[in-house]
Amino acid sequence: MIIDQLFNAHSYYNLHKGIAAALHYLQNINLPKIAPGKYAIDGEKLFAIVQEYDTLDMANEKMESHKKYIDVQYMIAGEELVGHALLINQIPVQAYDEAADYMLFGEAPAFFSKLQAGMFMIFFPTDLHMPCIKNEIALPVKKIVIKVAVE
Repeated sequence: MIIDQLFNAHSYYNLHKGIAAALHYLQNINLPKIAPGKYAIDGEKLFAIVQEYDTLDMANEKMESHKKYIDVQYMIAGEELVGHALLINQIPVQAYDEAADYMLFGEAPAFFSKLQAGMFMIFFPTDLHMPCIKNEIALPVKKIVIKVAVE
């Protein structure tokens, strides 16, 4: 997993061509004006999902991971906590859903990070993550998640 600010995006261009394309997309669109919804960037290889929601209580959430996509999550407005753990030998409590590309895990996160406006996080298939968590009180956020095909 990677946590950084968008002005440092150039440091990650060489990781994967899809990650580079996702970061370029974030740097070149009008993020405050983008409306919620799904946006095709390169078909099913690279697409963005813009979300607006109120942060959630951790007690009702589970960690997730993906197999087909890397997540690039960028906070446009607001802030949330994101739980993290490495996927080592945990058994999913909800089996992998191939169509939705996720599985859920019952373990508690090993640690939390705060995702604030201007920051992004990159989650690879070996990174368990629990996004959308409230810090102290539920707050509205606007976030864009770019799905990058692992290939």
